Amino acid sequence: MIKRALWQGLIAGTAGGVVMTLGEKLEQAITGRPDSHVPARVLQRLTGLPERPGKQPLLVNWAMHFGQAALLGVLRSVMAQSGLRGPVASAKFTVVRLTNDQILENATGVGAPPSTWPRRELVIDVLHKSVYAFTTGVIADALAQRSAGPGPGQRHAHLHPGRHADIGPLPRQDAYGR
Repeated sequence: MIKRALWQGLIAGTAGGVVMTLGEKLEQAITGRPDSHVPARVLQRLTGLPERPGKQPLLVNWAMHFGQAALLGVLRSVMAQSGLRGPVASAKFTVVRLTNDQILENATGVGAPPSTWPRRELVIDVLHKSVYAFTTGVIADALAQRSAGPGPGQRHAHLHPGRHADIGPLPRQDAYGR
């Protein structure tokens, strides 16, 4: 399961990052909002790369932007492989994506807590991260279904819908956690 989740997640996360970026560029063309250099600044702080004021190198910005998208895609793929699929799983993953950004941005001193942002910026960020999370989710879910069928959680749910104390776990040989 982990090998599948790794390669499928990298694909799904990268695709999600591409779709998010296209959406950002469209939104920027409409709103006039400038490019963000926060990803580059975070990567510079995390790796000890030299920092400079103003516009940041595009390759450094993209390395963080797409690298983070690809790596987080692995987590969404693990969710899909486990049977956590669909819009609810993607909504949960949106929160993970937003939280990951905020941890890195705030821990490095590059960003500020979202509660201090102008509301317009906050709405735009949540929108773009939602596009990423749902795109990544659709792809991760499709790849997991194609390669593994229903995940262990889905198979367990088919035993008896809902959550019941009297329904035990799947037999060990039917679960991935062997």
